[in-house]
Amino acid sequence: MDKDELAAAQAYVRLLEATRAALGDPDAAPVYMPLLASPMREADHALRSAGLAGNEDRLFALVRALQPSLSGSDIQRG
Repeated sequence: MDKDELAAAQAYVRLLEATRAALGDPDAAPVYMPLLASPMREADHALRSAGLAGNEDRLFALVRALQPSLSGSDIQRG
């Protein structure tokens, strides 16, 4: 993973975490939704810089390499 790909994967993870936080409380979501503009801009820029815009398969592979827990493989099944 080169530095641009790493930056893109990290930006996506930050956007995902910010989105989860903003939507975690449905009553407060309208207040927090505008706060997602900055992480979305960062992720868009990072994806374009890494040549990953429109290449979700490659992006998600990089994200899984960065944070394997996002793949769900660490979830205990009962």
